[in-house]
Amino acid sequence: MKKCLLYCGLILLSPTLLCQLSTNANAQKVACGGQHSVFLCSDSIANGWGSNTYGQLANSSGTTNVPVTATLINRITNIGAGINHTIALRDDSTIWAWGINLTGELGNGTTTGSNTPTQVVGLTSVVSISSMFHSLALLSDSSVYSWGNNQFGELGNGTTNGFSSVPVLVSNLSGMTHIQAGYYHSLAIRSDSTIWTWGYNGAGELGNGLNMNSDIPVQVVGISNAVAIAGGNSFSCAIRADSTVWSWGNNFEGELGNGLNINSNVPVQVSGLTGIIAINAGVYHTLALKRDGTVWTWGFNLYGQLGNGNNTDSNIPVQVSGLTDIVGIAAGYAHSLAMKNDGTAWTWGYNSTGQLGNGSFADSNIPVQVNSLCLGVIGVNEINSPLTISVFPNPIEKDFIVKGTKAKGEIVLVDLMGKEIKKQITLDEETKINSEQLLPGIYMLIYKMENKIATQKLVKY
Repeated sequence: MKKCLLYCGLILLSPTLLCQLSTNANAQKVACGGQHSVFLCSDSIANGWGSNTYGQLANSSGTTNVPVTATLINRITNIGAGINHTIALRDDSTIWAWGINLTGELGNGTTTGSNTPTQVVGLTSVVSISSMFHSLALLSDSSVYSWGNNQFGELGNGTTNGFSSVPVLVSNLSGMTHIQAGYYHSLAIRSDSTIWTWGYNGAGELGNGLNMNSDIPVQVVGISNAVAIAGGNSFSCAIRADSTVWSWGNNFEGELGNGLNINSNVPVQVSGLTGIIAINAGVYHTLALKRDGTVWTWGFNLYGQLGNGNNTDSNIPVQVSGLTDIVGIAAGYAHSLAMKNDGTAWTWGYNSTGQLGNGSFADSNIPVQVNSLCLGVIGVNEINSPLTISVFPNPIEKDFIVKGTKAKGEIVLVDLMGKEIKKQITLDEETKINSEQLLPGIYMLIYKMENKIATQKLVKY
């Protein structure tokens, strides 16, 4: 019987993993959470869409099926997503997080959620991040720190004490170059290209030939030339230096991609794949990016997350329909995301909370383009000096009022394609705008004052 993947409450069966654009550990530009997606715009500001139940979009919009800007944070170099939270690495090598915090996911020393970015405490000189129910950070000295859930030793510090709301040092690791958080386990690559894992191991996802959990890192057997890693719900995978893909762990839905449905606690080769430069794993499916810019997927496909035009599981790789020139991939709970070299984003799979970002809530088993991505992002609020505006009424019919403006600011209205529709200089604390000439639809209002901006989504009758 198929596993039920319906969303309920905290999404207890819905991991997400960060994408890798290549084998570079410092190149994450897109990410998928349990029910949300995140995209790093070219000016280092994050856009997100999908579920916002726990503030994981860092925007007051609520759940949305089109992108909105994460407020109060800029200068982002890497972006990541946990189940119901988001993390970002800034250009000063600090980590900021927002969303749910029941098991210390935000790493700020509390268990209080936040819909605005808060700083992960005690970490500087960070070069790479990865997140799930727990998070990992790779520092410039090649050490690894972790925080969040720790039921099975996934923090790797020799304990299984439930969780940690502050970063702790992973034991016995040095010279690490890559990190990746799985569902309840973790992976890292050492400078000698060996893979080390820790945490839950019920299906063999640690790849050490055993099925015993480990709260300290253990070495994956049989792979000594790894260049990239990914971890799913109960499985793991890696790219070797020869661009082949190897996987281990649970295989009930074909997650290992070797043509079988038998678990393996040692690495097995994914069938028929060569020339792979990036991998990413969702709950029960995997994405691989070829050097030629095509995307290949395998595993569970109930919601079309394989993107090949049907909803049939596959235990061997199948090509995602119609995608070329891809440079980044990410997999979530039951949806997938890819970034083209022209900066556009494409999604497919489950869409119950708008996580496909195409303005609908309908699932899709083929890629659809994300609408209104990175609209109007010219400047940004600094973390401690935000602009705050409100619009009344909204939805709008004719005239509407923007409150919180100042003299000689500027308001710009753009449509979902990013086309400028209207521009107006602001007055004092309130600015009146006439919308009679606007056609019914969704618009983005951008208020700019000096080097700061605020955005607000508008609906016109």
